[in-house]
Amino acid sequence: MAHGVVMSSRVRLARNYADIPFDTSHREEQAARSIARTANAVKLVPEGEGMVLLRLRDLNDIALKALEESRWISRDLLKHPETTAVMLREEDGVSIMLNEDDHVRIQAATPGLDLLAASAGCFRMEDALARQVSFAYDENLGYLTACPTNAGTGMRASVVMHLPMLNREKQMGNVAQMLTKIGLTIRGVYGEGAEALGDVYQVSNQAALGRTEQDLLRMVQAAGEQLTGMERALREKAMANNRLDLEDGVFRAWGVLRYARVLPMGEMFRHWSQVRMGAAMGLLPVELPVVDETLEQALPGHLAQWAERPLTGRKQDEVRAQRVRAMLRLTSKAGA
Repeated sequence: MAHGVVMSSRVRLARNYADIPFDTSHREEQAARSIARTANAVKLVPEGEGMVLLRLRDLNDIALKALEESRWISRDLLKHPETTAVMLREEDGVSIMLNEDDHVRIQAATPGLDLLAASAGCFRMEDALARQVSFAYDENLGYLTACPTNAGTGMRASVVMHLPMLNREKQMGNVAQMLTKIGLTIRGVYGEGAEALGDVYQVSNQAALGRTEQDLLRMVQAAGEQLTGMERALREKAMANNRLDLEDGVFRAWGVLRYARVLPMGEMFRHWSQVRMGAAMGLLPVELPVVDETLEQALPGHLAQWAERPLTGRKQDEVRAQRVRAMLRLTSKAGA
């Protein structure tokens, strides 16, 4: 199944107001106008029910880090906390980043490979807001955005994928070249530069200009399906040819995560990747949603939020081990 490889799907729409400068990072009055306009519009529509407004300037560093780790906000939004905000609704994964590069960035995320559902959530919110406010639009270019390549639809479609076997077989360079040729890009979700901790990657469209929403969704969906097939084929080959070695790696990692008392982040990512692959292949007594939630809860911001204090160094590694042990015992299946 695709959800064994694809962790989540996400669609983002960028919109702006023509009468407010696109760059509000150093314009507090204009930024406040943008936030107030969007927040008021959200309050006026049924689709905005349950949306919570968070001003970044009102949040501490721990809360901000946790929001970034959960992908409610981006690193770019964190650069100017005095002029940025986010509106979110946890129940259905819908959020609106305010005054990042664009005045309004509507996002919707769904588990697994389901870009149609994610796009539906985005467009419902965008259509509702468009009944209350006017977005900057050009008859020839489409929706105007801070970055010219995002103009047109203003859409970014992406899927987050777990690709341990493609990485192990050193195929990621070929994958990147293949995707670039069709206008897509791939990067590691965790880590810096070319690093992809946990073998977790994001595939997305490079540009929106000149393509329809349907084109972009089809392109990213097809890429997700193709990479899923490639990854699964390598897993099946490993099971057929080297089952003992594959199982040994999976169960060793399972043992470390279940029983370690100190767990540095890099080591956690390595073992987590093995465990997730093992769970997806039916080798381990744990459900994939629990494995995925374990990763998020083991990240620095979430650990500090859970501990209710900043954590660094060895203490963070101790708390991470404690948290991971607890998370992997959440379900009855994990009792084995």
